[in-house]
Amino acid sequence: MIPVLGLALGIVLGIAFDPTVPLWLQPYLPIAVVAALDAVFGGARARLDGIFDAKVFVISFVSNVVVAALIVFLGDQLGVGAQLSTAVVVVLGIRIFGNAAAIRRHLFRA
Repeated sequence: MIPVLGLALGIVLGIAFDPTVPLWLQPYLPIAVVAALDAVFGGARARLDGIFDAKVFVISFVSNVVVAALIVFLGDQLGVGAQLSTAVVVVLGIRIFGNAAAIRRHLFRA
């Protein structure tokens, strides 16, 4: 229930304050969101498998976002930011779909 309340509170605060993302941060935000989604789906899978650990989840969440942002930053510095952004999205997308498939198999036995 607490995650649902946190999500609802975040949506209400986002609508009320209408935050803007600084221009320098905009290339990294989509990558950070995909990295965070990877950690969330991994955490959900671990929970269903009975091996969830909050400490591991938090470390995974933060490290996924930081590593993905660093890869994109490095790509920007080398002049290949779009290609490395695509690579990060593809790799994390594969992991997200793998975790989603495992969750589906666990929930629906299919």
